[in-house]
Formats: sequence, C-alpha cells, structure tokens
Amino acid sequence: MAVDLKGKRISIIGAGKSGVSTAEVVRSLGGVPFISDSAQVKDTGLAERLQSLGIVVEMGGHTDRVFDCQIMVVSPGVAADAEVIVGAKAKGIPVWPEIELAFRLCGGKVIGITGSNGKTTTTALVGEILKNAGFVAFVCGNIGVPFIDIAQKVPSDGFAVVELSSFQIEQIVEFRPDIAVFLNITPDHLDRHKDLDTYIAAKMRIFENQTSGDVAVVNYDDLTLRKKSVAINARRRWFSVGNRLEDGVWAVPDGDVIVDGGELMKTDEIKIKGEHNLSNACAAIGATLAAGASKEIIVQTLKSFAGVEHRLEPVRLIGGVSFINDSKGTNVDSVFWALKAVPAPVILIAGGKDKGGDFSVLNDFISQKAKLVILIGQATPKIEQTWKELTRCVRAGSMEDAVRTAYSNAAPGDTVLLSPGCASFDMFDNYEHRGRIFKKAVTELEEKGVPR
Repeated sequence: MAVDLKGKRISIIGAGKSGVSTAEVVRSLGGVPFISDSAQVKDTGLAERLQSLGIVVEMGGHTDRVFDCQIMVVSPGVAADAEVIVGAKAKGIPVWPEIELAFRLCGGKVIGITGSNGKTTTTALVGEILKNAGFVAFVCGNIGVPFIDIAQKVPSDGFAVVELSSFQIEQIVEFRPDIAVFLNITPDHLDRHKDLDTYIAAKMRIFENQTSGDVAVVNYDDLTLRKKSVAINARRRWFSVGNRLEDGVWAVPDGDVIVDGGELMKTDEIKIKGEHNLSNACAAIGATLAAGASKEIIVQTLKSFAGVEHRLEPVRLIGGVSFINDSKGTNVDSVFWALKAVPAPVILIAGGKDKGGDFSVLNDFISQKAKLVILIGQATPKIEQTWKELTRCVRAGSMEDAVRTAYSNAAPGDTVLLSPGCASFDMFDNYEHRGRIFKKAVTELEEKGVPR
C-alpha cells in the first residue's frame, strides 16, 4: 500500500534507532521530517548529524511544533497514552507507529511474529529458512533493524520477517501481515499496559486487518490464544507441542514433528534445544510452509540453526563452571524456560527494571535448582523479598561485580545463568548491551585467572 510523502510535514516522536531511520526515509522520499524527543538523548553528536542531513530535531521536551504536521509517526518506546499522542489525536492528526509507515512502503510480503517469549528466535529461524529456500528475506523489527530501514528493499516476491512487540502493534491503522504468527501470551510489560487484558488486546491487533486470504499461525497450547482466535478472519494454522492436530504442526518431545498427519523429522534432530524452542520451531514450520518453503529445506535448516545471541547463549566454560547469557530473558516466563533448560546447580543473575512480573511463579525452580541468586538493578528489593526464604540472595552493584561474585561461589559442574526477568534500561542501553557486558566480564574473568 503506497503512501506519498512528497512535501508532507512528518513529526517523528522519539530520537532512537527507529525514529532516526524514519526521518531519513521520509527525507529521501521528499517529505519534511521533524524529530522530537522528550529526553535529552545520550548521543551528543546525533543532533548535529541529523541537522547535517537537513533533519530538524528537538530534545528534552515536545514543543507545539510537533503538531505542525500531516502525519505523526511514533517510535515503539512512546506509549499510546503519552500526552503528545493524545494531543495529536485531539487535533485530528493521523498517528502511526513506525511499522505502519514501513508497511505502506513495503512492496513485498510481510510475516509478522509476536508473543511474550520466543519472538527473536522464531523470527531469525523463519528468516533463515526462507533464505535457504531461495527467497529474498529481510529479518527486521524488534530484532534489531527497524522495518522502515528495509521496507523499500523488499521485492514483490520477497519477505519482510518482522519481530513485533506490543509497543509496535498497539497503534496500527492498516498494517496487515500476509502471515501473522502468535507464539504465546504471558504477563509482560505491565509497567506500560495497565493490565493483562490491555496487553493481550494490543498483541491481538496483529490479526486485526487480516482477511481470509491471509494466514494466522497460532499456538494451540495457549488456552488464551485458542479462546481469542475465534475472532481471527485469516486461515488458521495451529501449532502445538504435545497436542495431536489433524491440521497443523505438532510435536512430541523426544518423538516426532508431525505436519498435517505426516512425519517431518525427529525432534532430537532440531539443533536448538528445550521444549520452548520446540514450540518455536513448530511455529516457524507453520509460517514457512505457508510462505512456500519446501519441507526438505525446513528440515535442513532446523538441523543446522544454532539460535540467536543473548538467548540461552553459551559463553564460556571456566574451571568446570558454565556461563550462559540469556539477557533476552526480559520477563518472568523467559526465566522459567531458561531455568528449565539448564542443569542444576544454578547461580542465577537476575534483576533490572521491573516490568510488573510475578516472580513467585518461579519459586519451585528457585528452591530446587538455584544455589545462589545474585540481584542487580531496581527490582532487587522486590525479587529479594520473594526468594530470600528459598535460597541465598546477594546484591551486586554492577554486572562485573555479579559475575565475579558468581564465580567465587561456583563449583565445577555449576551453571552461572544471566536471565534477568526484567528490562535493562535502569543500567544498560538495551538487552544487547547488558548481554555484551556480561560476556565481556566473563571473558575478563578467564583472561585474568580470577581465583575462586
């Protein structure tokens, strides 16, 4: 769906990666971009760089100039009830998320992938399968590269494989993926969405504009999604781990992966391990079959795909102690699957900016598998209060301190697991930054030969 931006004034709220990319694309198409950010952006050279490109930017607050526009484009970090958004809508200004503009500029097909957990792994896996099948496929969205960056590069027979958070979907207008994948739903981002129902409603919008010619790949095991799916207009393709499906993709742990009643492969042939990754694999199979990939290519890719950085990523084995980076584990459910996947005894590094999660749901795992919990960030008091009677909890002032403390308390055979269950923004730029600092601290531990 094309959009003509020539000569149009476009206000862009947020000077992060998505906002800057949007401004550059708007300018390249003859529009007049204006970036406004409520915060003082850390990158002091950003304003100068943008102004050198002819892009005006204001930082540290929104002036009335933001309302002098034909369209307002909102970065994912800006909430739908933000004063500037409410003000624009009151003035009749169309408000679009970045993915809305990207969708209208994209000439190819769109595969949108959302869910509380597993989005990054599934998005990367779908992209890998499609590329191996000979399609032009761009992996983008919440996974790293903004959709707007690649939208115009997608050929008519190619794919944009877009990882979508609730923040990106909640304000869509006509955004419509040809294939929409919904992996699961658990409480998350309750610091931004006022309650679980609001969060679910935001996520469900991924199906809102789909028609009978589109495909919805949905987790049959998630009872909430199964119930909500009655409102989906697209052709549904279920996936499951453990539930027999006559039509869809389902798998038996330590058994077979079945597609529409026929065996595709053995589950132990899939390189990424864990029941959660088996579910992600089934979702990717459903999506890529719908996109036209062959079963042979899908099987080959599943046998070789090793996963993504910051998601249960092995870092080092030092003195018999295994260090695992799961910095992408930004909610409680992610920590559940991480603890389930790694062997005990575990020294868990957790904490960060609280997103409203209930850490008590992990109590059984903590009491059974965690010999020590090391807490960082703003959520430390809350998590400590929850777990202090279950295992020993200590506080650390930095990631480096946490890693040193973990190693000094570890014995051969232990697993040191970074799985924060929280956002990173109290101490780090993002989860990638947090994961890199963790890996750097582990590497320095080995290089310096820090004794236990």
